[in-house]
Amino acid sequence: MKRILLLGAGLSASTLIKYLLNHAEENNWQLRVVDQSLDLVKFKLAGHPCGVALSFNALDRNERWEELKNADLVISMLPARFHLEIAKDCLELKKNLITPSYVSAEMRALNEEVRNAGLIFMNEIGVDPGIDHMSAMKIIDSIRNQGGIISGFKSYCGGLMAPESDTNPWNYKFTWNPRNVVLAAQGGTARYIDQHQYKYIPYTQVFNRLDIITVEGYGEFEGYANRDSLSYRAIYGLEEIPTIYRGTLRKNGFCQAWNVFVQLGLTDDSFVLQDSENLTPRSFINAFLPFEETVSVEDKWANACEKLGVTDLHKFEWLDLFDSSVKIGLKDATPAQILEKILVNKWVLEPHDKDMLVMVHQFTYSLSGEQRFIESSMVNLGDDPVHTAMSKTVGYPVGICAKLILQEKISQRGVLLPTKPEIYTPILDELEDLGVVFKELEKVI
Repeated sequence: MKRILLLGAGLSASTLIKYLLNHAEENNWQLRVVDQSLDLVKFKLAGHPCGVALSFNALDRNERWEELKNADLVISMLPARFHLEIAKDCLELKKNLITPSYVSAEMRALNEEVRNAGLIFMNEIGVDPGIDHMSAMKIIDSIRNQGGIISGFKSYCGGLMAPESDTNPWNYKFTWNPRNVVLAAQGGTARYIDQHQYKYIPYTQVFNRLDIITVEGYGEFEGYANRDSLSYRAIYGLEEIPTIYRGTLRKNGFCQAWNVFVQLGLTDDSFVLQDSENLTPRSFINAFLPFEETVSVEDKWANACEKLGVTDLHKFEWLDLFDSSVKIGLKDATPAQILEKILVNKWVLEPHDKDMLVMVHQFTYSLSGEQRFIESSMVNLGDDPVHTAMSKTVGYPVGICAKLILQEKISQRGVLLPTKPEIYTPILDELEDLGVVFKELEKVI
């Protein structure tokens, strides 16, 4: 029996656990799942005979060592900042590793040692990154194999709500880590290239510079720039491409309203607010507005919004931002943490809710003297608040990759991304069987 050790049983792990258990008996696997909450693990394993629920501090090397030592494959669904330490242990213990997160420079630096040890450390095998790489590379390789020359590549992805569950004025609810949503686009200037011209968008302008994307059957979306599109030139072998851009999708109107929070400083995570535990939503936002003794908080907020081009205050009123009756109750909190707490209480998935994952790739290329355009789009709906579209599109690729590694069907070794046909072809094929399907539109332009 082969042992799979899964570190972390949070939101994104639900479908992964279900997939691995569904294939456990036929492949003679035992799935050992570790989380701080033993009850959560037991709930997700649902009494399956091939599942083992564990609870210990996976961040403590001494506590995790014995489980790592006895595993045939390790899957880390921990926050990305912890992957490197897990990777170092796996290297020492000669264990294959999968993470869905972006590969860090420190992880990449292990490549030679991992390859020499004959190991696979697969990274960026979730949805974004993950399915985006695989679906894009399938088209890129197809164009190249025909002799085509790619001149433009734009890629967008967003975790949103299915139409029937899109029930609040923000057209958004949390389907993954709320903190990452609040801090989106921070940490560096967005960089991309457009017709050979390098372009830069500072954080304060990201939510002003939007593309409009239409997806058949689902309407219009707005896309804002991801932090670093330029690094994908090397990943996709498109070093000389004139245009490359990656963005995140939201429903129309979201970004303009979110920009109010950004411009006023409510997404700042760099300092602690004084007496934060006693703040109410009203006193919180008033702390970022000027002192005007005769002007109400509502009017000051409206004035600030109007200067930013926002005249409809319904989104903010719906969040109960002007409520002074309830304390937020976070001690030594940053503005971003306070805003997150407010949003978590409002952007919550209801028991009947379904989320939606939208991904769109756009290519321009020349072939046989013609200019051509391909748009490839995927929309996936969640089953319920546990097996969400986000959980499925992260979990399925990780699970299929785990199966390929345990069945010794991947020949590459080292710190890898899923950009080669031997990896992306079987994964994309099985994803189609599981309902994650791309539709392609191609035309001469």
